[in-house]
Parts: sequence; C-alpha cells; structure tokens
Amino acid sequence: MARPSKPNADYAVSPWQWIGVGIMALFILVPLYVTAAGGFKSIGELRTQPFALPERWDLSSFHAVLSNGHFGQMMVNSLIISAMTVVLTVLLASMAAFALVHIRFFGREYLAGFFTIGLLFPVATAILPVFLLLRDANLLNSAWGVILPQVAFGLAFAIMLFRSFFAELPRELIEAARMDRCGYLGIYWYVVLPLSLPIIATVGVFTFMTSWNSYLLPLVTLSAENQYTWPLGIQQYQGAYSTDWPKLLALLTLTLAPAIVFFLAAQRYIIAGLTGGAIKG
Repeated sequence: MARPSKPNADYAVSPWQWIGVGIMALFILVPLYVTAAGGFKSIGELRTQPFALPERWDLSSFHAVLSNGHFGQMMVNSLIISAMTVVLTVLLASMAAFALVHIRFFGREYLAGFFTIGLLFPVATAILPVFLLLRDANLLNSAWGVILPQVAFGLAFAIMLFRSFFAELPRELIEAARMDRCGYLGIYWYVVLPLSLPIIATVGVFTFMTSWNSYLLPLVTLSAENQYTWPLGIQQYQGAYSTDWPKLLALLTLTLAPAIVFFLAAQRYIIAGLTGGAIKG
C-alpha cells in the first residue's frame, strides 16, 4: 500500500509571509474602516477620535448625500462612462491580442513592443495634448471625451494580459477551426472568446475600477455639473476654508461600495485570469 505523499515544504507559508500579508491588509482595511465609520460621526468626533467607533451612529450625513439631487446623476454618469470604457477596452484589446498571437505578419513583435511602451505613459503626462485633441474634436464636456482617452491609455495593459492568456490556449482548437474553414473572425468569436472568460473578467474589473475612480481626466474634460462623475462631486463638500468631512466620507463610502462589491464578485475570475498565462501546458 502506497504511503500518502507529504505536502511539499516549498509551498508552506512561513510566518513572515503571514506577517507581510497582515501588514498589507492593514494598509488597505484601515483607510476603508476610517472612511466608512467617519460618515456616521460629527466633525468634532472625527477630530478627537478618528479611529474609534462612532459614539452615536448618525445617518444624517448619508441622508444629506442621498437626498442631494446631483448624487444620482453623478452615479449614473460614472456608471455609463465606466461601462462603455470596459466594453471598448475589452473588445479592442482582445482583437489586437488575437491578431498578435494567432496571425503571422511582418513586424508583429515590434508592434507588440510598441503597445508595451504605452505602459510607461500615464494620463497625467499627456493631459495637455489630450485636452487640445478633445477640444479640436468638439468632445469637451461630453462622456465620450472621457471614455475615448481612458480606452486609449488602458489598451497597453489590457493587450499585454490578453496576449499572455491567448498564447496559452490549446493550438489544436485553432487548427481544428481552420480545418473546418473557419475564418479569423469566426475563430476569434466562436473559439477564443468563449474560452477567455477569466481574462475578460480580469481586464474588465481593472478597467472598471480605474475608470470609476478617475479624477484628473474628468476634471479637465467636464465642466457642466450635470456631466460630473462622482470623484468630481467631492468638490461640493470642499470649501475655500473648510471641508464637510462627515458628508465627504459618506459620499466616498456610498461610491466605493459598488466598486468593492464588483471586485469581490469577480475575484475568482481575476485570479484565474492572472494565472492563466503563467503556467505552460
């Protein structure tokens, strides 16, 4: 009778790793806790006991934010911009990555390297040229003026993830589709995409959260209050000499909640998507 194999010691988690994970968790959870609890406190309590639980759970700040007529409009604007950014980024990045992996043409590797260079240029470095282009295209103060630049700056990272995942898909399926006289568009739509749910969810979540929390680009592009996204709505609780911190923290809590729920719901697919292209075979 064979003896049960012992677990590999190389995969054992050391106490130092647990300590490192705990420290990282504190850096993430403490600000979230202070933000959520701060919305139930008064300004005086926030200044004297910022880390303690509220002495009295006051819902007036949340009620004031929800009763504000601009809150619903800001959430709808943010949702539309984020959703359209996700759809366009996933569609364009997956098509580009499919061409780079499964179609042989001259300069393919150079083109892939060109896309990778895009990771080195954040939005802030090109905000002035982007503003001028949007002005000339008459896209200022519109949702498309935010969506299109976000898609452009998010393509490099999305293509890199899609390309790594597509390279590990079984080539036998691609060859079988070609033998059945299926064109590249049919292979992409009927073979590759159905197998790519994990990486689609991964790119979608990262793109959604980046767009949902974007501040600089909407600040430069949008000027009408009815077009504001939720990060721009923070300005209405900040004055020249004071800030209404309870209402500001209540607004942050209400707007961060959808992103956190969306991330937790897709967490399983994110892990599968990030590790899908890391293991050969």
